[in-house]
Amino acid sequence: FTNLIESFGVKNVELTELWSLDDDSLKTLTSPIDGIDNAAVHGLIFLFKWQRQQSAASASSNEGSSSRGTPLTGDDVPDGLYFARQTVQNACATQAILSVLFNSGNAIISKEGEEDNKEDDNGGRRLVLGQTLSNFKDFTSHFPADLRGEAIGSSDDIRTAHNSFGRSEDAFLSDPSKPKRVATDDDDVFHFIAYVPHDESGSVFELDGLQPGPIKVGSFKSDDKDNNSDEWIKVARDAIQARLSNYSPTEIKFNLMAIVQDKRTYLNERLNALAAIGIGENDPSMVQIQSELHAEEEKRAQWDVENARRRHNYLPFCVELLRTLAGSGKMEGLMTKAKNSAAEKRKRAEEWKQQQK
Repeated sequence: FTNLIESFGVKNVELTELWSLDDDSLKTLTSPIDGIDNAAVHGLIFLFKWQRQQSAASASSNEGSSSRGTPLTGDDVPDGLYFARQTVQNACATQAILSVLFNSGNAIISKEGEEDNKEDDNGGRRLVLGQTLSNFKDFTSHFPADLRGEAIGSSDDIRTAHNSFGRSEDAFLSDPSKPKRVATDDDDVFHFIAYVPHDESGSVFELDGLQPGPIKVGSFKSDDKDNNSDEWIKVARDAIQARLSNYSPTEIKFNLMAIVQDKRTYLNERLNALAAIGIGENDPSMVQIQSELHAEEEKRAQWDVENARRRHNYLPFCVELLRTLAGSGKMEGLMTKAKNSAAEKRKRAEEWKQQQK
């Protein structure tokens, strides 16, 4: 997802995963390295298994309210809070990312016709939205939420970036004439939503494109500090935990990510600071930071490999593999083994379901 963000022209941020909601895990977001305790956290993105019954309950409400609060619409939406309805299939991840980027309070927004914004990015500590998203946000800023969603689906730049990071069958609007498979009750359907702070009102909002508007999930103390990440993240954490409470204790299909400051910014700052006071390259402190910086670069190189594999069409390879197995006489035995294994798994799953009743 970091590569997707950068493909929009956004700079100075990355996407990182959270494995726990405890205080120590949240602290790693605002303190990515020793000596840094105020790193910017622009927003959280939560992936969860969509529950049909919850959606039906929300849709049946006259005001579209949910158990978490009433979606705000019209003049009730705070000034400066950007919300778009999701009108395109298979685009909830991209839409959640855009929701965070468009609501970053300290972002540098490029002006129309300017190739490079000359505004100081504070040594890489400020999010640079880039020309593509800056133009899009400016163009749609006065649109209602549903038209913003339509504009996202109609944007060639956003669609191209989204489609370039997935398989062809995941592309949105790639072939409107192609029939879409409808999910059944047996399918696991997943959805992405965003949590962002709104400093002007001191509130945290849940941005779910399937809702008619943003949902306020709590308040935090907003002051004149560079950022209030410590305060608002805890409010979002409580809202996410409330969502988790609606699922079985055995459910584990969740993912939580944060759009944060590019860690390399702080590492390069530390290297320059040590060099400025005469610390040599072979000093242990310098070697440690250089090692961490190298690890960050290696991580991005691995992302490039994973993205290349994700884009690659493995179908010809699979067809040739099946043809070779059939020609060697091994296919029938492997199929029998696979069928027996699948039957055993189904049997264990049914036994587990019976035990849960």
